Amino acid sequence: MRWLCLCLMALVLPLSAVAVPVRVKDLADFDGVRGNDLVGYGLVVGLDGTGDGLRNAPFTEEMLAGLLERLGVNVTDEALRSKNVAAVVVTAALPPFARSGSRIDVSVSTIGDAKSLLGGTLVMTPLKAADGNIYAVAQGSILAGGVAVSGDAARIVEGVPTSGKIPVGARVEREVDFDFTQIQTIRIALRNADFTTAALIEDAINQDFDRRIATAQDSGTIIVDHQLLGEVNPARVLGRIENLLVEPQDRAKVVIDHRSGTIVMGEQVRISRVAVSQGSLTLRVSEEPTVSQPNPFAAGETVTIPRTTAEVTQEPGIGFAEVAGETSLSDLVEGLNALGVRPREMIDILKSVHAAGALHADLVIE
Repeated sequence: MRWLCLCLMALVLPLSAVAVPVRVKDLADFDGVRGNDLVGYGLVVGLDGTGDGLRNAPFTEEMLAGLLERLGVNVTDEALRSKNVAAVVVTAALPPFARSGSRIDVSVSTIGDAKSLLGGTLVMTPLKAADGNIYAVAQGSILAGGVAVSGDAARIVEGVPTSGKIPVGARVEREVDFDFTQIQTIRIALRNADFTTAALIEDAINQDFDRRIATAQDSGTIIVDHQLLGEVNPARVLGRIENLLVEPQDRAKVVIDHRSGTIVMGEQVRISRVAVSQGSLTLRVSEEPTVSQPNPFAAGETVTIPRTTAEVTQEPGIGFAEVAGETSLSDLVEGLNALGVRPREMIDILKSVHAAGALHADLVIE
């Protein structure tokens, strides 16, 4: 086995040199400024024989019959066998402060056995919120996100043709009853809770308004008492606050995606003194049975003789790589890359370093 020694030096640049100011609007959400989810159940028509099989999806047949009845077509006791109709679930997000008559995007997804929504048109579908009230109505041509081609003996599907979108396909019919001008205080909620960042935002607000109107309630909430400014519109105060610049101080994290072999690390990650040794051992077992049979006109029986081949392969890896104390993760990864360590092996090394207590960061594995 080869023994290698790798000495990695700490990052030369100071942390303050890489800090980037960020606007408050990119770090936090504001109480009352939020959207609402909408959902509806409707029909897509005009499909080219790729709709629901009505025998397998009776709910589609019932909804189609109800639609025709409302349009004045009597289909009682009729057997509907159309393959150009599909039942779908329609979802949308109602933006904050959306007004009646404005348009929003909707997403459409099949719930039956329809094969594709290509070329389909969504029939008028009411969209409800969690309170059961209708806030929008959707209708329009669907832009599916895939393509499907089929023949007598084969079928090829690219993307997901059973779901799609309708840009500006819904019209807002009901407004959310919320008067932003009547709020007593403005609450700022950090997306990544951190006491240091909350204190920085508090100081930035108080310095900008030249008075103490902001207070960090906890690591994720800052309370702004805009009434201390006198008769002022809270929307203008919020517009001034959201453009203030601060340098966020988040926790150090390493995010690993096993499926793609992706590693994402933050600049704050540090590694204590540790030694790493890595190698790859492969065990392979293969079965190749043979058949033994007697000669023609000879007495005997045909017998299957098992034949097993076992192989052990050890790929060359790295020996002990010594990492100096207070080393950045970027230095470690750069050194492992220089040794020819593959991404999958690098992920295993990082997990082992974290288990040894030498990786000072939150390890997130997806």
